[in-house]
Amino acid sequence: MSDDSILHDLTPEQRLAIESSPYSNDDLAPVPASERTWSMVNIAHLWVGMSVCIPTYMLASGLIEIGMNWWQAILTVALGNLIVYIPMLLNGHAGTKYGITFPIFARASFGIFGTHIASVLRAVVGCGWFGIQAWIGGYAIYSLSLLAFPGMADAPVIGMLSNDLVQVNVAQFGCFLLFWAINIGLFLWKGMDSIKYIEHWGAPLLIAMGVALLVWAWKNADGFGPMLSQPDRFETRGDFWRAFFPGLTAMVGFWATLSLNIPDFTRYARSQRDQMLGQFLGLNTTMPFYAFVGVAVTSATIVIFGEAIWNPVDLLARFDNFALILISMFALALATLTTNMAANMVAPATAFTNFLPRLISLRGGALITGIIGIIIMPWKLLADPGGYIFTWLIGYSALLGPIGGILVCDYFFVRRTRMTLAALYEREGEYTYTNGFNLSAMIALAVAIAPNIPGFLHQIRVIEVAPIWSTLYSYAWFIGFGVAFAVYAVLMARAKRA
Repeated sequence: MSDDSILHDLTPEQRLAIESSPYSNDDLAPVPASERTWSMVNIAHLWVGMSVCIPTYMLASGLIEIGMNWWQAILTVALGNLIVYIPMLLNGHAGTKYGITFPIFARASFGIFGTHIASVLRAVVGCGWFGIQAWIGGYAIYSLSLLAFPGMADAPVIGMLSNDLVQVNVAQFGCFLLFWAINIGLFLWKGMDSIKYIEHWGAPLLIAMGVALLVWAWKNADGFGPMLSQPDRFETRGDFWRAFFPGLTAMVGFWATLSLNIPDFTRYARSQRDQMLGQFLGLNTTMPFYAFVGVAVTSATIVIFGEAIWNPVDLLARFDNFALILISMFALALATLTTNMAANMVAPATAFTNFLPRLISLRGGALITGIIGIIIMPWKLLADPGGYIFTWLIGYSALLGPIGGILVCDYFFVRRTRMTLAALYEREGEYTYTNGFNLSAMIALAVAIAPNIPGFLHQIRVIEVAPIWSTLYSYAWFIGFGVAFAVYAVLMARAKRA
């Protein structure tokens, strides 16, 4: 058996030392090999639950909006997920082998304190996504409630929460808070076990919902409608590539978040085979399938309703069977819940507990995540579809790509997958570096982020830049990952020779 396939564990003495470390608590300590029980099916269910959500359903819509036809959009989604699967698989290896969370894993490359920089950047994005998904789930509840109580639409508008692009009334905000409370309450009650349980029961239902929508669309539109027969709107091949690469970067950015903190889940996997196959089967089949569901069903709505309805909540509200609407809205809420708890709560919660392990538990971190998710006002992030892809998805990929490059380079090429597990929890030890910070990682991170800053500032209309900077920004994740990987490799090689 190769060393890579062995699930490393601690001696009783080492485990006792970690338990007494100020840089550990019950949620950050390594999961014993005997407790790593998630099978390939559990991991696959996790990804089905995370992938089936309203943003996935609507993912191809932004690509079609910029000129792609349906199969170009689906292919872009599929290719983006295949690319991001690679760092997902590589970083997940450390979680399974050592039973550690993402912030602990990052201590090896960033340092015992430097890990906070990596984990906080990931946490901020997670809080943003948590708020977005909570708003979407709340909107589903609000839409269903309107069918029974139409007067809710006339509820007073909350001025401080609204702007020219979006108006938030009291009823909408109340439904948002209700769905927010369901997310937080379940996690506070059951912790990580709640995710495994919900994904296990929710995944089959969510797949069935997608199939049911396809059958409904096919039957009521006598096919899938005109969208699947429309050509792309690009005049030249160059026009296509200029749209394709930013779109591909955005698709990679969609799961660039989980490609970092995937150890938070693979730490429970029984073997490397379980995490590898589970991730591939769950992610790389569900995402393209649900993106296709979104395109096909929306195409059918053009025939059935005379307009393209991309938002499934708005679509379901058009049905005339209240029982069917109720079941469908429940399924949508469940889809949003399964994504939000696993993809958007665990990473920031773990990052916050890593800050103050003796004061903040994983449940406390989840509560902080939820509060920040309200403060960022997610309804404003969703108000502009163009900003969602080109500012939000590509923008944060410029931050997370470099972190991924450093993690992969350190674990596979610098350490050859070998880490001293107990030392990850020591103040003075192998991963202390310079006062707790690995300067090689800090420099690599800064150098890799820098090329994307001008393009981002141009995207949010702060400055005007030469076209080259906007072009570089279109490849933000790829540039960040590659530059960070190369710079970190050179700096660590020099540090070893010094």
